[in-house]
Amino acid sequence: MNDKLVFLGLLYFVQGIPYGLQSSLLPVYLRGAGHSLTRIGFTKILYFPWVLKVLWAPLVDRVGTKRRWLVATVSGLALTCLSSAALAPEAHIWGVAGTLLAMNSLASVQDIAVDGAAVGLLKGRGELGLGNTAQVVGYKAGSVFAGGGLLAVIDVAGWSWMFMLLTFVYAGVALFVWGAPVLDDETVRGQQADGSRRGGQGADAMRPWRVWRKLLAVPGTPWTVLYVLTYKLGEQGAVTMFPLFLLDHHMTARELGFWNGVIAMGFSICGSSLGGLLLAQFSIGALMRRVFVLRTISMVFQSSLLTVLEPSPLMKGMAVLSMSVQHFLGGLITTLTFTTMMHCTQRAEESIQSYKRS
Repeated sequence: MNDKLVFLGLLYFVQGIPYGLQSSLLPVYLRGAGHSLTRIGFTKILYFPWVLKVLWAPLVDRVGTKRRWLVATVSGLALTCLSSAALAPEAHIWGVAGTLLAMNSLASVQDIAVDGAAVGLLKGRGELGLGNTAQVVGYKAGSVFAGGGLLAVIDVAGWSWMFMLLTFVYAGVALFVWGAPVLDDETVRGQQADGSRRGGQGADAMRPWRVWRKLLAVPGTPWTVLYVLTYKLGEQGAVTMFPLFLLDHHMTARELGFWNGVIAMGFSICGSSLGGLLLAQFSIGALMRRVFVLRTISMVFQSSLLTVLEPSPLMKGMAVLSMSVQHFLGGLITTLTFTTMMHCTQRAEESIQSYKRS
């Protein structure tokens, strides 16, 4: 079990790096360079590959093995970071945007492959809870590393050295995945199931409406889809825009990188870890109801801080407290959400599981 958790945690760590770069480092960097909030808001378009990944999920599921897909995508991320190291963001803003778009595309394919591996590796309620904790904690740790740690040192280390470091990180993980023993059985299972998957899923791929009908017929799926879409829209607004408000009125980029990118995300990791422990003792529904009440209260408190424009130590302390509480509750909710999605996936027939994971 420990080998599975290390394997999944490491892969989700490198998968969280592009998110940290785009959600934490890039907005602060662009705002500090004088770009408008409107232009910064348009950078969310770079997340578009994550919306489209449902289109290539069946390809990842049917062609090759998870090991090959993971090695290919992580190696591609290493090469993308290497090319980005040669760019100067002040002079090549479109090149930087292209790099992040490529990273999101590769990370979205990696997500399909690693989620597929997780569905096969994790057995039973106990492993599901711990596995989803490793997923969320690993992903958030990667986001902290890229969006907090690198933001705090980018003025000293520089853009090029930062991406050279990321190149070596991705290259090392690609080598680790290539030799990971936890995927040894996956190759045999993939070869045995290849014929049946190609027949059934290939026909469905030509009739996407049938796939969606099967997806929505899985118990719990309609509610889960509605919940995830609604929750993520609200969370993205709170997580992204409040730090920019602080940058305009109360904090420097270095302070924001430390408090929001490191300390608050540390609370998020604690919340995700606690979620895995609570799932072993309580039902998901009961936990979600209680946590969402707390999340609503914390959102009201954070919204009230937007009316305070004059900088003061008290305001800065309240802002740090608000971000920490929001990230803690957000991490807890994320673990509960991923576990709910995993339960839905495992209830679906194998031929459509790749669609549900996306």
